[in-house]
Amino acid sequence: MRAVAARVSRASVRVDGEVVGAIDEPGLLVLLGVHRDDTVEQAETIARKLHELRILRDEQSCATAGAPLLVVSQFTLYGDTRKGRRPSWTQAARPEQAEPLVEAVVKALRARGARVRTGRFGAMMAVESVNDGPFTVLVEV
Repeated sequence: MRAVAARVSRASVRVDGEVVGAIDEPGLLVLLGVHRDDTVEQAETIARKLHELRILRDEQSCATAGAPLLVVSQFTLYGDTRKGRRPSWTQAARPEQAEPLVEAVVKALRARGARVRTGRFGAMMAVESVNDGPFTVLVEV
């Protein structure tokens, strides 16, 4: 499982012009990719890492600051561009496998007390964010 976590002052996701998820205060925008071999255990591990990641101001985490997370499914994080000009998606989980694992990450975050908003799985989404810093890291499990 792979996530790009960006510290933001605000972020939102729109589908067909409608806001489906937003955070209007400092927190994390998480673009989440699922590998074809990922498991529920990895979903729980990455949820813990994201919740406790100390990249907010003053080295705080979402756990310590009570900051929200906006989680957006992003299968393209497993695009392989080493050969040719067109990415290969063979490492990305198929939608029927990925969707439950994305939901497992969100569920695990909420079980930890995190305030979580989401995009809409499989939809064409417009993601807006105001990066803070910018401070963006890659988290993998």
